[in-house]
Amino acid sequence: MNATPIPANATACLLLADGKVFFGEAIGKSEFSMGEICFNTGMVGYQETLTDPSYAGQIITFTFPHIGNVGCNPDDIEANRVFASGLVLREPITQPSNYRSQQHFNDWLIENNLSGISGVDTRALTRHIRKNGAQNAAIFPVSAEKYNTQLKEAQDKLRTHPSMEGLDLAGHVTTKEHYDWTSGEYSFKPATPKPQIYNVVAIDYGEKLNILRCLVGRECKVKVVSAQTSAKEILGLKPHGIFLSNGPGDPAATAQYSTPILKELIDSGVPIFGICLGHQLLAQALGGKTAKMPQGHRGANHPVKNLLTGAVEITSQNHGFAVLADSLPAHVKVTHVSLFDGTVEGLRVEGKPVFTVQYHPESSPGPHDSTYLFDDFVNMMKDRIQDSGFRIQGGKTSL
Repeated sequence: MNATPIPANATACLLLADGKVFFGEAIGKSEFSMGEICFNTGMVGYQETLTDPSYAGQIITFTFPHIGNVGCNPDDIEANRVFASGLVLREPITQPSNYRSQQHFNDWLIENNLSGISGVDTRALTRHIRKNGAQNAAIFPVSAEKYNTQLKEAQDKLRTHPSMEGLDLAGHVTTKEHYDWTSGEYSFKPATPKPQIYNVVAIDYGEKLNILRCLVGRECKVKVVSAQTSAKEILGLKPHGIFLSNGPGDPAATAQYSTPILKELIDSGVPIFGICLGHQLLAQALGGKTAKMPQGHRGANHPVKNLLTGAVEITSQNHGFAVLADSLPAHVKVTHVSLFDGTVEGLRVEGKPVFTVQYHPESSPGPHDSTYLFDDFVNMMKDRIQDSGFRIQGGKTSL
């Protein structure tokens, strides 16, 4: 491939695996980075997006141009570190203008060792991804005198970088140790802690912290366990409900070890609620299949129809794989579908307290159309407690 002439003001380059080149200005750490290129259409939540473990191994193109305008703070995170591989912006980082800002966005990127590029025509890049599909890409610093060598090195590295298809990334981002989560939903005013009534075991495939906050805000005592924790150990914790988290990578690869565990958990009769990767892994355990999407769903404006009620929810989404509806057994019913492309967005198992959604009802960022799903999960646990002869007393369950 012949090298494209480098603009005089360029300090960074974005190279796609198919040879497409974009120039711009380096932001953040300004080091070489690689990942699968994708785009996110959300207008808010850049800090939450970059710390979402579901974005592990991906370079995120933000289609909204004003990134940086709310600055950064220690509250707007979805994990204890950055998981994205890089970011692409249209405009230079905006100066913060928000009373909650504690740090400039570029300083936060440097502190978290994240490299990016600004000044890119993100509309042209997004159209290219939509036309040519997801692919690997590299961001690297450039200079006029060294560009040909820098480009050749980037091309060589991209050729050997693994595809997202076939990768089990959940095993890399999951917690190493079990832990209790006790913080509730974010509030601008001091809030009275909720009693912890329902014991929930959350299997961490790459979970967002706001999901845990939503559970605690609904009187759940949450124990987070690693992705490969056995069904025997999970059931030994005597959960009233089991939550399957979101996460990165190819669900078919993670299913190699999650399927036997989930089959046993489904058979136990304990209520199960899955989100995103958890939704896909449960479908795999039930006999369904998943497939790589051309460019995935990523943003906070995705319309989903609830087939049970007829309501349309505006949802927050982040996934590059989808459950194939025609692969599902007869007792697994599709409950939600995307109004963008008709893909499966929710499942329910007949005769079992088991349901999932592909999108993110914790909605950080995004609207709150779908938070009812957490209430549905709590009601399932409440029904099971009552059916089992238990009564709720003083934040505990007893005979």
